[in-house]
Amino acid sequence: MSCHFISSPHPLLENIMNLTDIVRHRHSCKAFDATRQILADDWEHLKNLLINAPSAVNAQPWRFIVAHSDEGRTRILKGMPEPRFAFNAVKVKNASYTVVLCARKELDAVYLEAVQEAEDQAGRYASPDIKAMVVNMRNQSVNAHRENGTEAEWLARQVYIALGSLLLGAAMLGIDACAIEGFDVEALDRELGLIETGYTAVAVVTLGYRAPDDFNAALPKSRLPEALVLTEI
Repeated sequence: MSCHFISSPHPLLENIMNLTDIVRHRHSCKAFDATRQILADDWEHLKNLLINAPSAVNAQPWRFIVAHSDEGRTRILKGMPEPRFAFNAVKVKNASYTVVLCARKELDAVYLEAVQEAEDQAGRYASPDIKAMVVNMRNQSVNAHRENGTEAEWLARQVYIALGSLLLGAAMLGIDACAIEGFDVEALDRELGLIETGYTAVAVVTLGYRAPDDFNAALPKSRLPEALVLTEI
C-alpha cells in the first residue's frame, strides 16, 4: 500500500501509512479536474472492489454501469437535468469515471438459480446436503422480506455496502470520489434501460482527482464526537 502512495498524485498522501489517516484525509470531492484521468490499473482495483463486495445471503443484487467516455457521461447526465441537478451534473462532466450503482427490485427464481449455479461452479458446496441447506436459507430470507413488503429496500441496502467499499478503496488509492443521490431516478432508469431488466439506480459515484477549486478539500473535516456515535458494551 505504501508503494502505491509514493506514486500517488496527491502529495498529502505520500506519508500516509495507516487506515485512520486515510479516512480522516478523504472527503466528498465537489470539483474534479477534467484533465486528470484514473490509471487503468487503479480502475481494475476499484472495479474488483465492486464485484467482490459482500451482500446478505450472497445475493449480489446489483449492477454497476460505468461511464468513462463522453458518450457515457452524456447518457448519465440525462438523469441530472439542469438547473435542478446542475451541482451534481458538473461532477459527472469532469470526473474520470462515473459509476451508477443499481439494485434489483426483486430476486426472482431465475436470478436465484443463477446465484446458486455460480456458487456451485466455484465449489462452495461440499455436499448436496450443504447445498440444499444454503439454498433453503437464502430462499427463507428472500421470502421473509417479500412477505413483509421490504424486499426492494433490503436489496438496495446491499448496494450501499458496495458503495462503501468503493469509497474506501478509492481513498486508499489516492483517488477522490463523491457519492451522489441527487438525480432523477426515473429518467436515469429509463435512459439506461434499467426498467426493463428489473433494476433501479440507487446512487451515483464520481471518481477522479480534485480540482484546485474544490472548496470542500480546504475545509476541516467535521464529525460528531465519538461518545455520541459509538458505544462499547
